[in-house]
Amino acid sequence: MAAPHNKHIYSGIHALRGGKPELGDLALNDFHLVFRFPPESAIAADPELKKRVKQAWFAFHVIAQCTLKATPPSSGIPSSIRIRFRDFTYVSFNFADDKQARDAYDFIRSRTCRLGSVDKLLAFSYSPPHASPEYKISGWDVYDARAEFRRQGISEKAADLGWRITSINADYSFSPTYPAVLAVPSKISDNTLKYAANFRSRARVPTLSYLHPVNNCTITRSSQPFVGLRMKRSIQDERLVGACFSAASDLTDTPPSAIADQSPSSSHVDLSAESADADMSLSETERREDELITGNAFYDEKTGKRLIYGAQQNNLIVDARPAINSYAMQAIGMGSENMDYYRFARKVFLNIDNIHVMRESLEKVVTAIKDADVSPFPPNKELLAKSKWLKHITGILDGSAIIARQVSIQHSHVLIHCSDGWDRTSQLSALAQLMLDPYYRTLEGFIVLVEKDWLSFGHMFQLRSGHLSHESWFTADNDALAGSTVKPGDNDGRGDAIENALASAKRFWIKNVSNDKDNSSEADDASAVDEAKQETVPVAEGQATRLKDVSPVFHQFLDATYQLLRQHPTRFEFNERFLRRLLYHVYSCQYGTFLYNNERQRREAKLQERTRSVWAYFLSRCPEFTNGQYDATIDDHTKGRERLIFPRLGEVRWWHQVFNRTDDEMNGDLNASAATAERVAAYASQTSSTLSESPHFGGDDMSSPPERDWTSPTRSPQPPTLKASQSVLAGVELAHEALTPETRSPPSLNRSASAGEVPGALAVLQDKISGLGITKGVFGGASSASNGRNRHRRLDPRGKRRLLHSS
Repeated sequence: MAAPHNKHIYSGIHALRGGKPELGDLALNDFHLVFRFPPESAIAADPELKKRVKQAWFAFHVIAQCTLKATPPSSGIPSSIRIRFRDFTYVSFNFADDKQARDAYDFIRSRTCRLGSVDKLLAFSYSPPHASPEYKISGWDVYDARAEFRRQGISEKAADLGWRITSINADYSFSPTYPAVLAVPSKISDNTLKYAANFRSRARVPTLSYLHPVNNCTITRSSQPFVGLRMKRSIQDERLVGACFSAASDLTDTPPSAIADQSPSSSHVDLSAESADADMSLSETERREDELITGNAFYDEKTGKRLIYGAQQNNLIVDARPAINSYAMQAIGMGSENMDYYRFARKVFLNIDNIHVMRESLEKVVTAIKDADVSPFPPNKELLAKSKWLKHITGILDGSAIIARQVSIQHSHVLIHCSDGWDRTSQLSALAQLMLDPYYRTLEGFIVLVEKDWLSFGHMFQLRSGHLSHESWFTADNDALAGSTVKPGDNDGRGDAIENALASAKRFWIKNVSNDKDNSSEADDASAVDEAKQETVPVAEGQATRLKDVSPVFHQFLDATYQLLRQHPTRFEFNERFLRRLLYHVYSCQYGTFLYNNERQRREAKLQERTRSVWAYFLSRCPEFTNGQYDATIDDHTKGRERLIFPRLGEVRWWHQVFNRTDDEMNGDLNASAATAERVAAYASQTSSTLSESPHFGGDDMSSPPERDWTSPTRSPQPPTLKASQSVLAGVELAHEALTPETRSPPSLNRSASAGEVPGALAVLQDKISGLGITKGVFGGASSASNGRNRHRRLDPRGKRRLLHSS
């Protein structure tokens, strides 16, 4: 791309970043803000300064918030423009001339949230220099869906592994948000798929994402079913899910245990009773999660003897939503599978919150670090904790690890869905595969993973990222008088009680006179900027940014990937900077890769012919993004070289680099607490060892309590219930008859007196929701059984099985 033509140049501008001022010149072109320092005036006076000239480029579409603080010329106080970028860069520009500040603000605004259509973004104008390595690489050719399925062992020429490639969606008429190339069970016809599509939101039927190379267990994904209040069913959907869970065993005509026995030792970690103390064994929380999922699968019901870990299949349907959210969706005709019709599997709910909760969480993080332009001080630790960002990242990692363990260790199949199957589903599916397959931990493999599970399966990058920006992200304050100018070390007057009271009154007034909440901020701007410059620009249908749709879903995936990279630094070919630059280019709009919302829209826009792919940028700069510690050797018998990796949930930390902060600023308190806990544990272990060796606290002459008989046929050992802070697992659900085949429970005792008048379908939903003990632990607080069709399993400390509606 030729050097951009600067439309506006402002000289003698003071920029503030991290509380440090810098004098330079500000240039604005169609797509970038460029700050050049020292200024030309200083270079003219001292030519030696020309050797020290630097430029900082800021893409307009990475702007997350832009605020104009205009002051009257007579005040003698400079006007300022404060900008927060999506990559968490904060910078302020002070203008001596009030008119220049207004002009710059208006131009930036016009080139950001008033373009009107996606094809006016930078990607449609950008091209790397013809002589550059990037120009010679076609990033669009890196991913080929058929080639990736061939790598997994699925193709027309390869041996039948129980899966086939269907062309039912070749023209995207079957499911517009699904990829053109789909892998489905070999024994399921396209006609069956068409009927099953009527039972899934947006026709996003269960389809293959990953096939394990050794045990042929799978990760499939879909959207939520149309169950509704009447608990509807679909025979075709049940057949499809059943086929997904039996494809491998149908081929061999052998039981799941035999498939598990055939798996070579290099494909999974041996977690039998004999090797429970191995370095790669499960943590207590992970083991309890698996036991809650599998019920009593680790102990024979009759003999009480421990069974081989993973020898029995426990196929899972994973609903990523909190159970109450799923039940609430039944009121509008959707919901979650009725497990009476999916007896070949169990269903688990995960407490992963929706896009609105995640957006609010990140906004609180931003509040904690929002003075990064004018202040060198660390972020507000209290606000960081209140954001619960790390809790959300931990939950996503925990849920993904559950899926990875089911596939690799339990030798079972997993179907994942949330609501539409393109947000939380993409997070869980991609992260689980990252834990399972070393290929996806290479630079090329990670690109393929993003293309497959995010781009082709329809994560809505345009809506979630807000590529066309929004008017509310631009605000103007026409009353910035003395005392509110931005100076190093100032807090911009936010602590002034009177100013806050006036601002609250103003917001209250606007809220009550405006019918459009999203445009309330535009009412603020009306008094500050010339009305003639605020003419709205028509936006192409379906392309406008809707604030309620913006959410950091992909950011969370990259954050969770960073956690794995940080905890397993030798298992990834790419480095942290690769993840950080990838997040930047999701918002920069410099490349066509992340434009639009699905594969169909990208093909219709002919992005491969009109734009460049971001993968060419990364592949042409491999040395910059390669991890120097990477060890490609796979050996499950050598610590640190295992095929599988799992997160250590207690070691989740802030991704401080992405927030442009130091590790000590973001994680100092967490690291100190962890170090203290390690010292306490070491001391306790040493003390325990000393006491056990003392003749007063041990030895043959002491009468020790009798050892518990774990082989007793009348009572099997069971773990205590997991606490909410320990696990993302929210509940386990399976067919009622599978637990109590002989009888039906009597009507629920906790139903109100008028419940008998509620229609049967509505009563089912009421019964489920009324039984939810939302504030009493991760599995709910109710201990009595209710009467609905589907029950949740809970194991109490005494080893007794409980049936609950609650999650």
